[in-house]
Amino acid sequence: MIDLNNADEIRRVDTLDSIAATENYDAQFLEGLDLANTVRLEKARGAFDELLIIATGGGSSASAALLRSYLIDEMDIPVIISQGYNIPAFVDEDTLVFAISHSGNTEEVLSAYRQARQKGVSMYAITSGGKLEQLCGEDGVPCLIVPQDIGHPRRDLGYIFVPMLVFLSKLGVIRDKTGEIKALISMFSTLKDRYGPETPISDNIAKQAAINLYGHIPIIYGSLDFYDSVAWRIKNQFGENSKLMAFYNIIPNLHHDEAVGWDMPPELMNKLYLLMLRDDQLDSDRIRKRKDITHEILRDRMGGVMELNAEGEGRLCRMFSLVYVGDFITLYAPIYRGVDPTPVDVINLFKERMME
Repeated sequence: MIDLNNADEIRRVDTLDSIAATENYDAQFLEGLDLANTVRLEKARGAFDELLIIATGGGSSASAALLRSYLIDEMDIPVIISQGYNIPAFVDEDTLVFAISHSGNTEEVLSAYRQARQKGVSMYAITSGGKLEQLCGEDGVPCLIVPQDIGHPRRDLGYIFVPMLVFLSKLGVIRDKTGEIKALISMFSTLKDRYGPETPISDNIAKQAAINLYGHIPIIYGSLDFYDSVAWRIKNQFGENSKLMAFYNIIPNLHHDEAVGWDMPPELMNKLYLLMLRDDQLDSDRIRKRKDITHEILRDRMGGVMELNAEGEGRLCRMFSLVYVGDFITLYAPIYRGVDPTPVDVINLFKERMME
């Protein structure tokens, strides 16, 4: 096992600097804000019926889901996330579409983009280049070009999530979010020291969680209305960063079906380790009670239960405070095993096989 008190050793294992990239979220989100403000958009002449976000993967579709949760009681149109090759039948000229592919070459996004163009939608794109940039240039679609980084969009939320907020504000769909975004950037500046490699295990909940999870299958429980997307993001990060199968579910929904599975044989339940996402401000009284009961029931059944508590001023900060600690946990978990968190060999293999 790697000593997580040894910052030099942590950074040695992390050969592509994903820890450093995560520590740099404050600068990245600020750059994303500045880049988005360079795009000139006029307020929409009429109302849209829905927002369709064409996106896949742990960066783009996760950003879309976080946006949907964050704006759940502000957007007066539904937000639909399209992760496949085809778009829904209801898409028409009254649909607002964001097409997002960090590489610009995601085949599902390109397929859905072409179908959306045929429907005459209002479309805007975010990419670092590739075929999507080319298509947008040919079709006259406004396109924000963002830094490519190393081509791993899961560590580039600031270049994806923030521009979508700015676009929606410029189009008149939501109010301006600059103040909330800057508050989030300030929070990142504080939290990165708390979770960084130089902070010892005794004071670093991200390192503690990574160690506790060793030998277990992570389960992440979020809750409606705001932490369904956060739980999904963390689950995805365990796959890409930690090279671990992980699962997530949502309170209160899981109490109507999955909870019955808690009666499975103890030797199986002991393999699971629960991360419970909590928020003493945004969780309603009924949700808090459900989480209390869940913890009480599972603490003696699972291999362990650990609560992660949201913090910060305002909904955006509170949601991303849990995204942020989740990112660090999922980076430390493989490093603790001596595994580099950044390479995604299976994804690359799948892409190669698809090209055959």
